[in-house]
Amino acid sequence: MTTTASTTILFDGVCNLCSGFVQFIIERDTAGYFRFASLQSAVGQKLLAQHGITLRETGPETVMLVENDQVYTHSTAVLRIARQLGAGWPLLYTFIIVPKVLRDAAYRFVARHRYQWFGQTEACMLPTPELRQRFLA
Repeated sequence: MTTTASTTILFDGVCNLCSGFVQFIIERDTAGYFRFASLQSAVGQKLLAQHGITLRETGPETVMLVENDQVYTHSTAVLRIARQLGAGWPLLYTFIIVPKVLRDAAYRFVARHRYQWFGQTEACMLPTPELRQRFLA
């Protein structure tokens, strides 16, 4: 399952921070460039398997971006996502020059504490009828 005309963001569907990030992207992605799938969903699991990726037993630790049949994770995924958004958000992509080890250390710190700081839900968010076509099922 690949998306030909779109790029897919895989996210932790029970993480409040991750769901908020998806909402943030939707509001700024006026061109509809991105599609979304929860890492816990059948579609998300299938995309992971296609790319030879398995989740840790502790669950997802990163948002993943599948773009041009390549998977990006952690800070690189976030920066590549920002590059496609409206307004001034593409300027954040300049942080790609910061060594990946430093960018990902900051990313992993937030990721380790995201449930504690932002909470989690029992189930993945349900898109509104208007947004349903942007979520892969």
